[in-house]
Amino acid sequence: MRRKLNIKRNLQPDMTYNSEKVTKFTNYVMESGKKTIARKIVADCMMSIKEKAKVENPLEVFETALKNTAPAMEVRSRRVGGANYQVPREVRPERKQALSMKWIIEAARAKKGAPIHQKLADEIIAASKNEGEAVKKRENVHKMAEANKAFAHFAW
Repeated sequence: MRRKLNIKRNLQPDMTYNSEKVTKFTNYVMESGKKTIARKIVADCMMSIKEKAKVENPLEVFETALKNTAPAMEVRSRRVGGANYQVPREVRPERKQALSMKWIIEAARAKKGAPIHQKLADEIIAASKNEGEAVKKRENVHKMAEANKAFAHFAW
């Protein structure tokens, strides 16, 4: 029996940058339903990006960072005949964006000794230059997919 399909809700674009990606990023930053705090963190983060990267539009840096950290392939566990195989699969566009945002936030939260908006800004700037922890995470995922290419025939 098939499960019911997930209904995609439309997000309102961000007020400042008129971008749905920024709204989505704000939702990922949010903890315990405190959206106003998450909005402030993201706004301060964008201001920090503007100052540190010396760009007019921090949204461009943000978009580049998301593009650089988005994985093309990932491994999914599949049970075949009593054994679990790591099967490489292509990543859907929505999941690429979600993983990219999660990895950037995760990398920023792992750092110590600065306010979260500065850590986020540093990670986004680093990711836009193809550096940083989130890019390393993507590289590791790609290496895993490459190493398990022999099991690609289990993906159906």
